[in-house]
Amino acid sequence: MDDIRILALDLDGTLLDSEKRLSEVNREALAAAAARGLLVVPTTGRFFGMMPPAVRDLPFVRFAITVNGAQVYDRETDTAIVREELPLAQALEIMRFLDGFDVIYDCYQDNWGRMTQAMQEKAEEYAQCPHYVKMIREFRKPYPDLKEYLAGNGRDVQKIMLFARDPAVRDRIAAELPAHFDGLAISTSTFNNLEINVASAHKGRALERFASHFGWTLANCMSFGDGLNDLSMVRMAGIGVAMANAAPEVLAAADYVTLSNDADGVAAALRHFLSL
Repeated sequence: MDDIRILALDLDGTLLDSEKRLSEVNREALAAAAARGLLVVPTTGRFFGMMPPAVRDLPFVRFAITVNGAQVYDRETDTAIVREELPLAQALEIMRFLDGFDVIYDCYQDNWGRMTQAMQEKAEEYAQCPHYVKMIREFRKPYPDLKEYLAGNGRDVQKIMLFARDPAVRDRIAAELPAHFDGLAISTSTFNNLEINVASAHKGRALERFASHFGWTLANCMSFGDGLNDLSMVRMAGIGVAMANAAPEVLAAADYVTLSNDADGVAAALRHFLSL
């Protein structure tokens, strides 16, 4: 597989185990790939500073596809190679639409989370999973009113994310959003959330643009994923790898199914394709 130049790796449910840890087996496999000259590129719904230090601080990680493809970040130059953001006016309209449902929501702007304080205080009730509650507590700056703050600063939004107490409410919103708003990419990363990006911001498109930055194509990319926000890059990459624990749609789209995230599936696939 000498034509593979980029390894694009989702984090939660893929590279990280169920306790959100990077195993030594996976770390060694990535280090071996990097030593061969491959670019190891974390590919996540998080912004760069929200990535676990065990991944973010790997010495061979320079680039990351973040916020579901809204940004491709170069750590060395502290610049964005790719930016695909929701226009502020549309973001505010979406938030007003969400106010009609039993949800809490936040947004990413300028590589940080922002949220109405009253919603942040309900994190346990809505996000439910301790991991997501922790993220909301630690990586969301609270404001008396998020929409008022955003309208005042005038800057576009990288992503809107919501949590619903009832997954059926999440499903209803997902069904209704396209009828009210054009040009959205709607994905999910857990049973009761939605992540809303501009349509051009998805992991597959970001991977394509990142590869072209170096004069490569998607044929030079191997991607790893498990969730629906990974589907585009698993489908589009030259080699798309699904974890054994992946969503059915990701399993169906993959070129190869590896072991689960709790069984070092990334390392197993790298051994299979790259003989590491």
